[in-house]
Amino acid sequence: MRGTIMKAGRRPSRRNFLRGAGVALSLPWLESLQLKGAQAASGPPLRFACLYYSNGVEPIHWWAKGSGASMELGPVLESLKPLKEDIVFLRGLFNQQAFKSTSPHLGRMPNMLSGATVSLDPAVIRVGTSMDQVLAQQIGHQTALPSLVLGIEPNELRLEDGLSMIYGSSLSWTSPSKPATKEIYPARVFDALVGDPRGRRLDRSILDAVLKDSHDLQPRISGGDKQKLGEYLESIRDIEKRIDRAAKDERLEGWRPTLKEPNMPRPADQLPQDVPDHMKLMLDLIVLSFQMDKTRIATCMLNNDLSQMNFKFLKGVQGALHLDLTHNGKAPAAEAMYLKTNQFHLAQFAYLVNRLKSIDEGGQSLLQNSILLSGSNLFDGDTHGADQMPLLLAGQAGGALKTGRILDFLGAGDDNRRACSLYLSLMDRMGVKLDRFGDTDKRLPDLWAHDV
Repeated sequence: MRGTIMKAGRRPSRRNFLRGAGVALSLPWLESLQLKGAQAASGPPLRFACLYYSNGVEPIHWWAKGSGASMELGPVLESLKPLKEDIVFLRGLFNQQAFKSTSPHLGRMPNMLSGATVSLDPAVIRVGTSMDQVLAQQIGHQTALPSLVLGIEPNELRLEDGLSMIYGSSLSWTSPSKPATKEIYPARVFDALVGDPRGRRLDRSILDAVLKDSHDLQPRISGGDKQKLGEYLESIRDIEKRIDRAAKDERLEGWRPTLKEPNMPRPADQLPQDVPDHMKLMLDLIVLSFQMDKTRIATCMLNNDLSQMNFKFLKGVQGALHLDLTHNGKAPAAEAMYLKTNQFHLAQFAYLVNRLKSIDEGGQSLLQNSILLSGSNLFDGDTHGADQMPLLLAGQAGGALKTGRILDFLGAGDDNRRACSLYLSLMDRMGVKLDRFGDTDKRLPDLWAHDV
């Protein structure tokens, strides 16, 4: 059947689709394809993503000084030095309920994006709806997927100090008592973004299904858009190839049942063996989801709280789990390895920033139309310190966020340094305005370049 260019019918949009047999693939932002007879959309939408890593940082390595091109960054932030004009270093923000909790890990992690009290009653799972899921519930209907909730390590069902490790495995919560389903398999994320919802097999390339349609599109677009379309399609092909390689190598999502159709519920897989490839692939899928406008909201847990991840893949890190390196007792050798894990986490954030910065959306980069948040629930991981959190912002929020600077709230008083004030401000910018969220009704001052 001949493919056709299909335009979204719900509202005027410059978002277009390539269509093939059983596949509809949305295009990136192309200036050449403006709707005739209708006013074009004002510009690309805003996106929000949060990248979480567990167990905090070594405080002596986490600092920033100055602003703009002359900003200086501490050793943890080494990978972000080329991007210092694209970030905002946030000092002093905290979650009061986490700080007050008597549970040093599970009372201080699942509420990172809600500021809510974590129930310490073993019989009651309760925390708070996280800000990303508030966004998903309010504006998620605008896209095919309300949000992406991704991770690298699986949910854990064991108890820790009498509390369920579902707390330590879940950053995003759809309600106070229900964590959002976290997806750790890249192939499933890929299917959700670009696959046939009726179950089209991955061994039939999506690009093959829409190739004829993309050829028909070429005469209608400018030279610059042709290059952009080519790069976009190549990025999808690259992800398909990497997923296929992972399957053949039995890495990441590569485990498959021995039967073509399983005759029992699929058992839990082993933890990913190639952690860097797994993380990079998940970040590429976030980029793809934003570029295709399949969702505008994403979170990714690089590891769980109380993580069992082994960082032996990093040069100079030997024989210890991430949690053990965190609780290092200030031993020099262990602290040096802990710094390497911290640097690795922030390098993932730098990778995401660079990817979004490289994608053009009609004179603006995808990064300029995004708000990225990086952080951990603890500051000093060794002492379970929750008096502040190591937080960074990146992206320009559609021009509203002035980057290349430090916002310091450490001495502003507890009522003026709540992380939920940041979340209220971010939700405002994303188009969701609440009177109150978590433990505050105040917005974060001096965040935006102009009122929103």
